[in-house]
Amino acid sequence: MSSMTIGPIPSQAADPSERSALLFWMIFTGLSVFAVVLLWRFGLIHLMLTSDRTYISSVIAVLYVVTCGHCFLRTRAIAREGAAARRCRAVLSATGGSKALDASAAGLPRGLVRDHIESLLTKAAAQDYRPVDQTLLLRTLADRLRGSNGFGAFVSDTLMKLGLLGTIIGFIIMLAPIAGLDAADKVAMRSSMGLMSDGMAVAMYTTLAGLVGSILVRIQYYMLDAATQWVFSDAVVLTETYVTPVLERKGSGARS
Repeated sequence: MSSMTIGPIPSQAADPSERSALLFWMIFTGLSVFAVVLLWRFGLIHLMLTSDRTYISSVIAVLYVVTCGHCFLRTRAIAREGAAARRCRAVLSATGGSKALDASAAGLPRGLVRDHIESLLTKAAAQDYRPVDQTLLLRTLADRLRGSNGFGAFVSDTLMKLGLLGTIIGFIIMLAPIAGLDAADKVAMRSSMGLMSDGMAVAMYTTLAGLVGSILVRIQYYMLDAATQWVFSDAVVLTETYVTPVLERKGSGARS
């Protein structure tokens, strides 16, 4: 029997949330596509599209697909910013990593975190390396990281309102034949019942499409906001741990 010696396995830190943000988005979108395929297979989506004469459900579906594409682009951008922040941490935490700050952080990986560090270095040099308050710079970094994430809340609210609009239009279609309805005319009664059924279908399907689309968009952008918050928190810890102490030591040395 042969024996094999296994050396110590280095412990790996848990993946941060932003590192798996794109994977979470892909899993969520894959499950959503699978659900759509099942609904199409059983004819429910075709029934909804054909029953909605206002085409509001179709508009909701198209807007949802466009929003998914936007969320994918934003998630990928945040994942890249998170990777750049981790590389910055690796450079600054290495032996002699503070030398990367001597050349205005030009040796750090590109990204919003490096831009924030460069602004911090510029501000510190402009005030002779006195204690630096980076509150305003952190607010700017948060706004730049957040970017167009607010588009998700706007679309979610819009989908909800489109669903409510379809509900109102459906009830109008359903109640319109009642005004001139003659109970003695059986043909008119049948026609009115058909119109009322069509109006109810419009009201129900548009409401359902708006609610489901709004919920799914909210979930996607919640994951995106969580990943964005993690990158921002990492940037705060990075600057407070590896950048600010170096600037304070420079200020102490210059004054002494």
